[in-house]
Amino acid sequence: MTNNKQPTKQTEQKTVFIRFMAPFDPRTSDELFRIIDEKIKQKYSKINLMISSPGGSVFHGLSIYNYLKGSPIEINTYNFGSVDSIGVVVFCAGTKRYSVPHARFLIHGVKFNIRGNASFDEKEMEEKFKSLKIDQKNIAKVIADNCKKKTEDIENDMNERTTLNPSQAKDYGLVHQIESKLFPIDAEIFVIREIQNKPQQPLQFTVPNIQGYTESNDLNHGT
Repeated sequence: MTNNKQPTKQTEQKTVFIRFMAPFDPRTSDELFRIIDEKIKQKYSKINLMISSPGGSVFHGLSIYNYLKGSPIEINTYNFGSVDSIGVVVFCAGTKRYSVPHARFLIHGVKFNIRGNASFDEKEMEEKFKSLKIDQKNIAKVIADNCKKKTEDIENDMNERTTLNPSQAKDYGLVHQIESKLFPIDAEIFVIREIQNKPQQPLQFTVPNIQGYTESNDLNHGT
């Protein structure tokens, strides 16, 4: 008897790498969402997000974390330099979380900076402080859930401004594996980078501030 059954075609496993070296702000977050949505539609099976970031907007960072966690494909995260503030929350979205040997993590609390001539009445200030406390609690819970720690312990570490090297981050439960290799030679890589608003003078450079935050017209709110 002839077997006419056609062999099943194996599904191609496609992986994309995203190099994110910037603060988490409206522009960079929108660009990241666009790439992720595009690759999901193209039936990619895995996204490897390589992060080096000084932090940024709590709103955008938490939104990215929840979106990545709810995505229908595998998400892995890598620290290839420094992952600070809300960047730690985004890093936690990885199913597998990696760090290069020479990197760091910074965990600290939420802040807001008043700019210009902005003014607030008592009710508005209460609202700002309530929002800040909720953000602080949400960040602590994300890190606690992924590191299998108590939320109160994470909040204490945030208040103490805790810095971790890769080995300490692994013991902390933040990192699963430490390795130097990031991607193969034929990898498909998308780049999201910081855009400098002001032209740099020759022979001068600026190191990004580790206390990154999102700027708005009258209020900076982030980590």
